[in-house]
Amino acid sequence: MKTAAAHTGPLAGMRVLDLSQIMAGPTCSMLLADMGADVIKVEKLPGGDDSRAYREPRVNNVSAPFMIMNRNKRGIAVNLKIEAGRAILLRMVEQADALVENFRGGTLEKLGLGYDVLSQANPGLIYCAISGYGRNGPYADKGGFDLIAQGFAGLMSVTGEPGGPPVKTGNSVSDMNAGILAALGVVAAYVHKLKTGQGQIVDTSLMDAALQQTAWHAAVFFATGQSPGPTGSAHLLTAPYQAFQTSDGWINIGGANQSNWERIADVLSHPEWRDDPRYATNTDRMANLASLTEAMNAVLVTRSRAEWSAAFDAAGVPAGPVHSIGEALTHPQTLVRRMVVDLVHPQAGPTKAIGCPIHFSHTPTQITRPAPMLGQHTRELLKEYHYSDAEIDAFISQGVIEEAVNLSA
Repeated sequence: MKTAAAHTGPLAGMRVLDLSQIMAGPTCSMLLADMGADVIKVEKLPGGDDSRAYREPRVNNVSAPFMIMNRNKRGIAVNLKIEAGRAILLRMVEQADALVENFRGGTLEKLGLGYDVLSQANPGLIYCAISGYGRNGPYADKGGFDLIAQGFAGLMSVTGEPGGPPVKTGNSVSDMNAGILAALGVVAAYVHKLKTGQGQIVDTSLMDAALQQTAWHAAVFFATGQSPGPTGSAHLLTAPYQAFQTSDGWINIGGANQSNWERIADVLSHPEWRDDPRYATNTDRMANLASLTEAMNAVLVTRSRAEWSAAFDAAGVPAGPVHSIGEALTHPQTLVRRMVVDLVHPQAGPTKAIGCPIHFSHTPTQITRPAPMLGQHTRELLKEYHYSDAEIDAFISQGVIEEAVNLSA
């Protein structure tokens, strides 16, 4: 069977069926694809991945959110509610290393495509399930979204300013972290499979992923029995470690140890703060955080963000500007790290995507494909699985599959 493209990544030769949609599952499969896996996005009919319907923003009528999560994948559209569609998937499963799904618990089982069935077709299959709450427990059958998981796990209770309402993190941390954890699980299971030939279930959830992000806050609760609340941009355990206002924007300053604090006091031209009983130790600074923040802001507001960044850099103090998304994505450091890549989509045209955050010295990642149109590679893929053109045409006429025509791969 031919591979999708020559790839030098560490997972080259691995084949993954991606039945997931929106964010958590696609994050997992996108990372695997960047690292060399041949990822086949198996989309439902009608409509495909739900994120295709996100109306704004769109580029030449193509969903920008869908494109950002599904680059580097080939796409096939199959109606799994039809017996012939399920037969197609089973044939694909026979030659797959892994399958990723993020349906509500029991969805694939109701279609006759649960792990028990798929593992009979391929005992070496790695079945990765990302759900709202996991595959066991009283909430196993409940659906979940990032917002719900953040609230359940307590993240919203520690985000925002003290005294304010519960706040969701600006990014979809539960979704994204679940996808990253799932990719880690799939890779670990793949190592086991290469050693033994044995497949297994990899199970994670938005709830698990959100709880994992509460580490410092959980440490406080386990040690004291008290649930910490929000601290704005300030750290729960150390100070000064937060955003401060300059004359033209905000800057983050990290005084996460005593030597950095002493350098900060010198840069701000207040060396007496080193021995001030309110600020001398981290315990003192945490107890007097409001006073410390006010004193530092009074100095920092007198110069620009760039001037202070240069001064802290010269002193060896970790500090940096609070960027807008646009500033971050166009910064020279971002670009030299190849964290923004250019792609050409068959309908949207020239687009950009976020690069792979994992860098290898000998097996580099590659991002060469834009997100697929719905059914873009249906015929190509079915021919790889030894379906004839006549069979493919019949499937199309019967509504079993969908094909996007006249598009380059």
